[in-house]
Amino acid sequence: MAIVAVISTKPLRALSPSSFPFLKTPKFPSQYPSHPTVYSPKSTNASTLTTAFNTTKSRLVLRASASDFGSYIGESLGDVTIFTAAGEPVMIKDLWDQNEGIAVVALLRHFGCPCCWELASVLKESKSKFESAGVKLIAIGVGAPNKARILADRLPFPMDCLYADPDRKAYDVLGLYYGFGRTFFNPASAKVFSRFDALQKAVKNYTIEATPDDRSGVLQQGGMFVFKGKQLLYARKDEGTGDHAPLDDVFNICCKVPIA
Repeated sequence: MAIVAVISTKPLRALSPSSFPFLKTPKFPSQYPSHPTVYSPKSTNASTLTTAFNTTKSRLVLRASASDFGSYIGESLGDVTIFTAAGEPVMIKDLWDQNEGIAVVALLRHFGCPCCWELASVLKESKSKFESAGVKLIAIGVGAPNKARILADRLPFPMDCLYADPDRKAYDVLGLYYGFGRTFFNPASAKVFSRFDALQKAVKNYTIEATPDDRSGVLQQGGMFVFKGKQLLYARKDEGTGDHAPLDDVFNICCKVPIA
């Protein structure tokens, strides 16, 4: 999938699974299929890859919704400390009004993911639209603040709504998917090919230097969440790389919420 570009010297170049010896054991083994398919670089061809996709698809959990989270999730997420792109620590609950404020929290995979540069580009274009509706737009990515600044400078992207979560604490609280299979072999990742022109435009100034120093972070998947205060109104976990929430749907959810 397109995510392979984060460890390639040439953006969007495909690599085999054997190219990633530095990756650590998945943080959430329970989020893998109970009997994962083994992929051999020597034997993988179009037929076996198709079979792998179909097999994996039948074993993966369906995309989450707001009803899958407990009523405490907003408070739990609010207690997480992340960092501004400038490197200052901040608690998530301090990013919007915890009583009536409406916020869209977009969790990118990581700052060196080309698909996330595409998503960040779309978020940037939509920022004024959300703000005019009284909605705070927050983008969080895996990596240190200096990695966030690379994306902010080169895309470019507004630093006032960009945050870094190097230890993936927010991702842990929200239970976002993690793992090799999710990153490279999930059928949902194929969606990125329908947006290839937009992806190419977004990565015009892409650099591999934005990739987290802890390479295990490249196996993290993202998601999109809408809160009113601490109340979760909308939740969508990315099934695979580039499987982003439709922003029109997210915006419509926000517009249906009465603003105090």
